[in-house]
Amino acid sequence: MSRPNKNGYRVMGAIILFALCLTTACDPHGGERQVAVVVTEPVMYDTDDPAIWYNKENPEASLIIGTDKDEDGALYVFDLDGKIVQDKVVRNLKRPNNVDVVDGFVLGSDTIAMAGTGERLTHQLRLFSVPDMKPLDGGGIPVFEGETGAEYRDLMGIAFYKRPSDGQVYAIMGRKNGPTDGTYLWQYALEGNEQGEVSARLVRKFGQFSGVKEIEAIAVDHELGYVYYSDEQVGIRKYHADPDMGNEELAFFGQDSFADDNEGISIFNSGGGKGYVIVSDQAIGAFRMFSKEGSTSNPHQHDEVHVAYLQIKESDGSEIDHRYFNENFPNGIFVAMSDDKTFQYYRPEDILPLQKEEVKQ
Repeated sequence: MSRPNKNGYRVMGAIILFALCLTTACDPHGGERQVAVVVTEPVMYDTDDPAIWYNKENPEASLIIGTDKDEDGALYVFDLDGKIVQDKVVRNLKRPNNVDVVDGFVLGSDTIAMAGTGERLTHQLRLFSVPDMKPLDGGGIPVFEGETGAEYRDLMGIAFYKRPSDGQVYAIMGRKNGPTDGTYLWQYALEGNEQGEVSARLVRKFGQFSGVKEIEAIAVDHELGYVYYSDEQVGIRKYHADPDMGNEELAFFGQDSFADDNEGISIFNSGGGKGYVIVSDQAIGAFRMFSKEGSTSNPHQHDEVHVAYLQIKESDGSEIDHRYFNENFPNGIFVAMSDDKTFQYYRPEDILPLQKEEVKQ
């Protein structure tokens, strides 16, 4: 049951309005819901989170990677038409929740793109080269070692951070449950060897947790060097992504914005430090957008500036990229998970409050 918040019964009212709108393709304020440009072929069990691999040599051959969350789970790979690329699908994963992609990872004498996910049931980080989706982890890298109780090791969120100063790549990991003492997230430095395998070294524990529900969605603003995560039913928390910058919480926002769960997070960069932190309002099929750059007086003040209502069911995760992909997505692509075993592709200009100068970089 949804809980009342500071605004009384706003939560229940929003859900009732959303239920009515599902039959009329409207948002709760009477407008039309944005229709996806592409809906992918369905996965077998339960979609959860997408990532985007951008093909610099041939943008039209870029790929969408999405999790199928089950004990017989998989990383599905889709083309820009939403078709499953069967020979690239990674199967037999033990309940993968979230996925992320990083480019420019040094592996021996090569520099590659890499996809990462966490297997909840084995407590292991899984890493694969992109676009061929070959394993790089020797079968899995144990994380959250030493924690007691399965929920303290059951993996949920993942986000990569590549430090501009030296190119060091990190994986920031979350779990199903954890302590409220500021050590919920663990950050690992990833290092490749000449044999083509990757190892992980724990470098810090950080991140407050309210204890209300859980933390799953994690996203990094690579341009400004911040990490954001959803403390579900409570708000969005912000920290430095660089472990050398300390563990101070920089912002805690969106506390009164959401109908119920605040879930998936993606970052839209419009250049010059500007853009949006995009967060799923899961219960009402909407995405709330907060200014990425903050205010003039406070760079960590993230005001809500827009809400997009989509034809989507209870989205857990999203990803966005502003570059040219193809004729359908000339100004970028926004990919969101939908609770009907699919992912949906949208044009950024159809859902974001973009100024003309922000559409093309």
